[in-house]
Amino acid sequence: MADGVEPGTVRPGGRTARVREAVLRAAEDALTEQGLTGLDLADIARRAQVGKTTVYRRWGTVTGLVADLLQDMAEQSAPRTETGSLLGDLTANARLVQRTLTDPRQGALFKALIAAATGDAKTAAALHRFYDIRVREWAPCVRQAVDRGEVPEGTDPHDVIRAVSAPLYYHLLISGGRLDETAADRAAEAAAIAARAGVFVRGGGKAA
Repeated sequence: MADGVEPGTVRPGGRTARVREAVLRAAEDALTEQGLTGLDLADIARRAQVGKTTVYRRWGTVTGLVADLLQDMAEQSAPRTETGSLLGDLTANARLVQRTLTDPRQGALFKALIAAATGDAKTAAALHRFYDIRVREWAPCVRQAVDRGEVPEGTDPHDVIRAVSAPLYYHLLISGGRLDETAADRAAEAAAIAARAGVFVRGGGKAA
């Protein structure tokens, strides 16, 4: 393994893809049931019906396995939707986040990963990489809105996308409020209005 590369963060080749899939799904099950503190590589191997040596050799540590799981989740996420308008694109993004967070399995998994990240620096770094990938996937819809003249030049695309999902995660983790399509649409509309007003222009200044 190259210096500075976390075990498990390099995707295995084709012939081992099935093993990776089985191990990652087993890790999802264990995380949703027990959280990070209950995660054990030997138990993951048993759940996935693969040899313990294989799991220890490929992922090395629990955090290495979690990092690979988050990488896989980023790769499997639905691609960006293009509707031709900023509000339409942000609404598509918000509804995707809402569906994910309200899915019985995915919602529980995200809660477990976020909880784990609060107490483990490597898990936190892996979670940050996951969200960076997803934000970068959707950022072009804001750049396209700039090109169409919907929002001011200098609007930070990443900040706009983060503003869409932030209230949805607040509902999930803090307020316990309804996390439905209405909440998703409201989050998208608020972000779009703020973007048009220049709130997200780099440097913090509003458009004239």
